[in-house]
Formats: sequence, structure tokens, C-alpha cells
Amino acid sequence: MSIHENLLGGPPPTHLPDEPAPRELLEQGTAPADVAAKYPTSSLAWAQLADDAFERGSVVESYAYARTGYHRGLDALRRSGWKGHGPVPWEHEPNRGFLRALHALARAAGAIGEKDEYERCTQFLKDSSATAAQTLG
Repeated sequence: MSIHENLLGGPPPTHLPDEPAPRELLEQGTAPADVAAKYPTSSLAWAQLADDAFERGSVVESYAYARTGYHRGLDALRRSGWKGHGPVPWEHEPNRGFLRALHALARAAGAIGEKDEYERCTQFLKDSSATAAQTLG
């Protein structure tokens, strides 16, 4: 039996393809808006924009950035074979942009009083990756 065999019978983990360019630009200090403009499908760039806006107190702006990153991530997940549920492991670094955007969307939704969306996104994050939910808070 393989160590990676899914004994619960659920869908296998989804691993997004690596897109190192946006990550490297952000690590080098390139402004997230410039990275998002150059790589508009990068959930990581949108998640960083959402985090930065939230830290500035621009909650509605954070919500908009997070929603964009979340939807870009859903598109990428579907292209990678995801069927609407199943693990999206935090341990696979290319998944982190989507998971961060999902967390940011939950956080901003909570801050603007969107209780249903906050609860849905919080549960989606936990269902996708318990590690991400713990790591991101």
C-alpha cells in the first residue's frame, strides 16, 4: 500500500502548478499591484494586495482584492482537476496564493458584516487545508 493512498475514498489532493515568477517578484520587493498587473491570474499577488489593504484599514478594498484572488484560484484549481471539493494542501507552496486569498476573503467578509460569506469561506479553508487554517489564523 502506498503511503499516499487515500483510505477515506475522497478526492485526491489538488496541487496547483508552480508559477515562480510572481512569487519571486514579490520576494524581491516588487509592488503587489505591479505583480498583479503583469500576472493577473496569480492568486498570490491578489492575496498580498488584500493583506496590504487590510493592514491599512481599507477593508472594502481588501475584500475586492481577495475576491479576485479567490476566483483566479478557483479557475486554476478547476484547470488542475479539482471538482469542487477535496484537499488543497498548504504544504504545496503553489497552493498558498489561493489559500491566502480564501483566508483574506473570509477575514474581510467578517469585517464588513457578511456573516454567511465569512462562515462559508472559513469552513472552505478548513476543509481545504487544516494546516492553512491554523497557519493563517
